[in-house]
Amino acid sequence: MADPEQGSTSSDEPTGVGAAAVIGADGGVELSAAAAAALPPEVLAESIGEYFTAWGRRLRNGESGALPVILGLVAIIIFFQLEQSQFITSSNLTNLFIEASIYIMFGAAELFALLLSEIDLSIGYLAALGAFIIAELNQPPVFLPWWVGVLAGVGFCTAFGVMQGTLVTRLGLPSFVVTLGGLLACEGLVQVVANADPTALGGGIQLNGNAPVFKLVNSHMPIAAGWVVLAAAVAAFAILALRKAQKLRKQGLAAPPLGVTLLTIGVTAVGGVLVVWICNSNGGIGVLQGTKGVPWVIPFVVIVLLFWTFVLGRTKLGRYMYAIGANPEAARRAGINVPLVRTIGFALCGLMAGIAGMVYASNLGSISTDVDGGNLVLFAVAAAVIGGASLFGGRGKPLNALLGGVVIAVVVNGLALMAVSAAIQDIVTAVVLIAAVTLDAVVRRRATAH
Repeated sequence: MADPEQGSTSSDEPTGVGAAAVIGADGGVELSAAAAAALPPEVLAESIGEYFTAWGRRLRNGESGALPVILGLVAIIIFFQLEQSQFITSSNLTNLFIEASIYIMFGAAELFALLLSEIDLSIGYLAALGAFIIAELNQPPVFLPWWVGVLAGVGFCTAFGVMQGTLVTRLGLPSFVVTLGGLLACEGLVQVVANADPTALGGGIQLNGNAPVFKLVNSHMPIAAGWVVLAAAVAAFAILALRKAQKLRKQGLAAPPLGVTLLTIGVTAVGGVLVVWICNSNGGIGVLQGTKGVPWVIPFVVIVLLFWTFVLGRTKLGRYMYAIGANPEAARRAGINVPLVRTIGFALCGLMAGIAGMVYASNLGSISTDVDGGNLVLFAVAAAVIGGASLFGGRGKPLNALLGGVVIAVVVNGLALMAVSAAIQDIVTAVVLIAAVTLDAVVRRRATAH
């Protein structure tokens, strides 16, 4: 290859810079097909047509993103509707949203470990232990304010995550072994807490129905409030998206064409309208009941995911976590405190496990020792990976947990309507998980090859 300062490339092998760009007849720089396919669509596109052309080029190059999962979700929904006509009804879909919220929260908890190319097997029973602590502190004879119980339960889960992260980062122990020990320890502690409470009949505790935190699932927004909140959320999203694109253009940076931004806003609005409409209906789509509404857990989950999306996408901590997951040695050489960030990652796993346990208990109205923490952690990994997070680290977003949680909820809900046994449900979920991991590996190989 010739000296880059000479402004020419060798004709022998189109590698390195030569493969990325060549000098055109008019003296301008022209991207090769491989380089163009590797760039985000907004870099090359000046119109919505060019944007989708560039996006299609990336699809052919192996950068499929969440599209296969979305297409698979649509196919699964169609299958269950053909098998059970009661699948697409407002009552069932509302229940499905509630079920999905639990898997989404657990998937978001596991995401922080996966980003660092680690795993946390303890979050299932840790979530149950956090829920037990919250319930015990909110029940007689302690009867502390509900927010004190929440701080104590979530705080304990966070501290437990810090402990596990310290063992992994400071002693160099495998996260699989450390968190497996955490799983067993939390399972035992759940039994200890339940046995120490004489009011825990059969190992279970009824939740304080007056605590707002335990009304997330079984309490609904007023119908009018649901529409108002949706309108405000869509308006805020539209303003932020348009301002962000405008700011990028003023700075001379790549931004999606205006048509793409407007299309994104429109799709978001339509999705929100469908969710609110379904939750405000009863028995069949569009039949307003007037006494139901959007369960509070839905906006709660959305707010939590948006917060973590901001943290991972707009803060140094988030960028450091992605860098460590992609290449820990390069991150260390760049001056990142790798042990500290990894410990924080496990702390965030614990924090989100506490929040997930709160949502889980709110759905049941109680918490007991027969909670299946093993299955919950498997669903957590499945939700994150199916949604698009990578088991190899460095790739994933909180919204991946949203997509993966919905997929799992659809599968579990649909199979339950078909009266399929729990064993078959586990087998089908396992098949879906393996298919998602296989897709992740294939996409990575294709992208590397290109």
